Amino acid sequence: MIYRKATFKDVEIMYKLINAYAEQGLMLGRSRNMLYECLRDFVLAEDNGEVVGMGALHLVWDELAEIRAMAIAPHVVKSGIGRNIVQALIEEAKVLEIRNIFTLTYQPGFFMKQGFKELSKDQLPHKVWKECINCTKFPNCDEIALNIEI
Repeated sequence: MIYRKATFKDVEIMYKLINAYAEQGLMLGRSRNMLYECLRDFVLAEDNGEVVGMGALHLVWDELAEIRAMAIAPHVVKSGIGRNIVQALIEEAKVLEIRNIFTLTYQPGFFMKQGFKELSKDQLPHKVWKECINCTKFPNCDEIALNIEI
Protein backbone atom coordinates (compact mmCIF):
# COMPACT_ATOMS: atom_id res chain seq x y z
CA MET A 1 0.00 0.00 0.00
CA ILE A 2 1.31 3.43 -0.98
CA TYR A 3 0.05 6.64 0.62
CA ARG A 4 0.70 9.67 -1.56
CA LYS A 5 -0.54 13.12 -2.49
CA ALA A 6 -3.23 13.31 -5.19
CA THR A 7 -2.44 14.40 -8.75
CA PHE A 8 -4.60 15.62 -11.60
CA LYS A 9 -4.85 12.11 -13.05
CA ASP A 10 -6.62 11.00 -9.84
CA VAL A 11 -9.55 13.43 -9.99
CA GLU A 12 -11.97 11.24 -11.94
CA ILE A 13 -11.60 8.21 -9.64
CA MET A 14 -11.83 10.50 -6.61
CA TYR A 15 -15.01 12.02 -8.00
CA LYS A 16 -16.57 8.61 -8.64
CA LEU A 17 -15.68 7.15 -5.24
CA ILE A 18 -16.85 10.15 -3.21
CA ASN A 19 -20.07 10.58 -5.14
CA ALA A 20 -20.94 6.88 -5.01
CA TYR A 21 -21.05 7.24 -1.22
CA ALA A 22 -22.90 10.56 -1.51
CA GLU A 23 -25.62 8.90 -3.59
CA GLN A 24 -26.15 6.50 -0.65
CA GLY A 25 -26.42 9.43 1.79
CA LEU A 26 -23.21 8.41 3.58
CA MET A 27 -21.26 11.58 2.84
CA LEU A 28 -21.60 14.88 1.01
CA GLY A 29 -20.87 14.89 -2.69
CA ARG A 30 -18.03 16.85 -4.22
CA SER A 31 -17.83 18.50 -7.61
CA ARG A 32 -14.93 18.02 -9.96
CA ASN A 33 -14.30 21.73 -9.57
CA MET A 34 -13.87 21.36 -5.81
CA LEU A 35 -11.53 18.39 -6.29
CA TYR A 36 -9.36 20.33 -8.72
CA GLU A 37 -9.27 23.42 -6.50
CA CYS A 38 -8.42 21.41 -3.38
CA LEU A 39 -6.23 18.74 -4.98
CA ARG A 40 -3.26 19.62 -2.75
CA ASP A 41 -5.38 18.80 0.31
CA PHE A 42 -5.73 15.11 -0.56
CA VAL A 43 -3.81 12.04 0.51
CA LEU A 44 -4.62 8.86 -1.41
CA ALA A 45 -4.10 5.20 -0.66
CA GLU A 46 -2.99 3.25 -3.72
CA ASP A 47 -2.80 -0.54 -3.92
CA ASN A 48 -1.12 -2.01 -7.02
CA GLY A 49 -1.98 1.07 -9.07
CA GLU A 50 -5.60 1.28 -7.85
CA VAL A 51 -6.75 4.24 -5.74
CA VAL A 52 -8.58 2.61 -2.81
CA GLY A 53 -8.97 5.51 -0.40
CA MET A 54 -8.66 9.23 0.14
CA GLY A 55 -9.01 12.01 2.63
CA ALA A 56 -8.27 15.71 2.66
CA LEU A 57 -6.76 18.13 5.16
CA HIS A 58 -8.32 21.48 4.36
CA LEU A 59 -6.81 24.56 6.00
CA VAL A 60 -9.50 26.80 7.45
CA TRP A 61 -7.97 29.38 9.74
CA ASP A 62 -5.07 30.01 12.08
CA GLU A 63 -3.99 26.61 13.47
CA LEU A 64 -7.33 25.07 12.38
CA ALA A 65 -7.98 22.50 9.65
CA GLU A 66 -10.74 20.13 8.59
CA ILE A 67 -10.46 16.50 7.58
CA ARG A 68 -12.99 15.97 4.84
CA ALA A 69 -13.91 13.88 1.82
CA MET A 70 -12.81 10.63 3.49
CA ALA A 71 -13.76 7.74 1.22
CA ILE A 72 -12.51 4.16 1.16
CA ALA A 73 -13.30 1.73 -1.68
CA PRO A 74 -15.99 -0.71 -0.48
CA HIS A 75 -13.85 -3.80 -1.08
CA VAL A 76 -11.17 -2.59 1.37
CA VAL A 77 -13.30 -1.01 4.11
CA LYS A 78 -12.18 -2.06 7.61
CA SER A 79 -8.66 -2.86 6.44
CA GLY A 80 -7.00 0.08 8.26
CA ILE A 81 -6.67 2.29 5.20
CA GLY A 82 -8.96 5.00 6.60
CA ARG A 83 -7.09 5.01 9.90
CA ASN A 84 -3.76 5.30 8.05
CA ILE A 85 -5.05 8.21 5.94
CA VAL A 86 -6.26 10.05 9.05
CA GLN A 87 -2.86 9.49 10.69
CA ALA A 88 -1.08 10.80 7.58
CA LEU A 89 -3.30 13.90 7.62
CA ILE A 90 -2.63 14.44 11.33
CA GLU A 91 1.12 14.16 10.70
CA GLU A 92 0.81 16.71 7.90
CA ALA A 93 -1.12 18.99 10.29
CA LYS A 94 1.67 18.71 12.87
CA VAL A 95 4.25 19.80 10.28
CA LEU A 96 2.07 22.82 9.52
CA GLU A 97 1.75 23.51 13.28
CA ILE A 98 -2.01 23.09 13.22
CA ARG A 99 -3.36 22.69 16.74
CA ASN A 100 -6.97 21.70 16.12
CA ILE A 101 -8.56 19.47 13.48
CA PHE A 102 -12.28 19.06 13.08
CA THR A 103 -14.51 17.03 10.84
CA LEU A 104 -18.18 17.12 9.90
CA THR A 105 -19.34 13.60 9.22
CA TYR A 106 -22.10 11.02 9.05
CA GLN A 107 -19.60 8.43 10.35
CA PRO A 108 -18.72 9.70 13.84
CA GLY A 109 -17.77 6.26 15.18
CA PHE A 110 -14.87 5.99 12.75
CA PHE A 111 -13.40 9.32 13.87
CA MET A 112 -14.01 8.63 17.56
CA LYS A 113 -11.85 5.50 17.21
CA GLN A 114 -9.09 7.85 15.99
CA GLY A 115 -9.35 10.03 19.12
CA PHE A 116 -11.81 12.66 17.89
CA LYS A 117 -14.46 13.92 20.31
CA GLU A 118 -17.94 15.13 19.47
CA LEU A 119 -18.63 18.81 19.91
CA SER A 120 -21.45 21.21 19.25
CA LYS A 121 -21.29 22.88 15.83
CA ASP A 122 -21.77 26.17 17.70
CA GLN A 123 -18.24 25.72 19.09
CA LEU A 124 -16.71 25.92 15.61
CA PRO A 125 -15.65 29.38 14.39
CA HIS A 126 -17.89 31.08 11.84
CA LYS A 127 -15.07 30.82 9.29
CA VAL A 128 -15.82 27.08 9.07
CA TRP A 129 -19.21 27.71 7.45
CA LYS A 130 -18.03 29.77 4.46
CA GLU A 131 -18.36 26.85 2.04
CA CYS A 132 -21.63 25.59 3.48
CA ILE A 133 -23.65 28.20 1.63
CA ASN A 134 -23.21 26.06 -1.51
CA CYS A 135 -24.33 22.82 0.16
CA THR A 136 -27.73 21.36 -0.68
CA LYS A 137 -28.33 20.84 3.05
CA PHE A 138 -27.69 24.46 4.02
CA PRO A 139 -28.84 25.76 6.49
CA ASN A 140 -30.03 22.44 7.95
CA CYS A 141 -26.72 20.62 8.33
CA ASP A 142 -27.22 17.15 9.74
CA GLU A 143 -23.56 16.16 9.91
CA ILE A 144 -21.95 15.53 13.29
CA ALA A 145 -19.03 17.73 14.35
CA LEU A 146 -15.97 16.21 15.98
CA ASN A 147 -12.50 17.52 16.73
CA ILE A 148 -9.09 16.53 17.99
CA GLU A 149 -6.40 18.75 19.46
CA ILE A 150 -2.86 17.86 18.44
